[in-house]
Amino acid sequence: MKNLQLLAVVLACFGALTAQNNYKYTNETEGLKMETDYSSDDQEIRDILSFEGIDYMKLNFEGKDLKGKAYKLTVKEIWDGKITSESVVFDSKNLGIKEFETLSEPEMKFRLISKHTSDNKLKMTFKFSRFSISKEYDATESNEYSLRNIAHESGLELKYDEEFYLFAYILPYEREDGSKSWCEVGTAGDDVEKWGEKFGIKHYLLFEMKFE
Repeated sequence: MKNLQLLAVVLACFGALTAQNNYKYTNETEGLKMETDYSSDDQEIRDILSFEGIDYMKLNFEGKDLKGKAYKLTVKEIWDGKITSESVVFDSKNLGIKEFETLSEPEMKFRLISKHTSDNKLKMTFKFSRFSISKEYDATESNEYSLRNIAHESGLELKYDEEFYLFAYILPYEREDGSKSWCEVGTAGDDVEKWGEKFGIKHYLLFEMKFE
């Protein structure tokens, strides 16, 4: 059983990193369920995503208590192990569209598209059924950033009415032998704000979700 669990983690890390394979995983905590679908079912689309260095992820949250709740995503930018800024990515209460302020059904779906650009930015687009939000964040010159669903990889709890860590946009851990690992970071557990110090990562982004 342990070998099978290890293989599942390895496949998840590989799939999310390369965008060459699609995998689906489900997390559930206290009635709040999250399904993560990495990449695309279409092989040609997967080839294009991989060639362009694009991370693509689909998320679906389900739970009877989601109906009527607002939803907010915030981000912490961490440089050299220190949180240098915190900001709101989106807040349904402040979208300026009344019908989107709270969820009308016991579910929420969105797609996330991201990449490292030639001018050293991390460009991200969050696409909902009837609107989308795009953001850019400063980055290093490295093109080795990888978008991870750390709620899945590190087994973090999903919560109602409390913030929980959902995504991380990370650089790899560089071992003494010169090899690099994204999985070793993404699966490192819940002390996510200390990853920069622990792994010597120059820069990464941490995203927190809240349903309230």
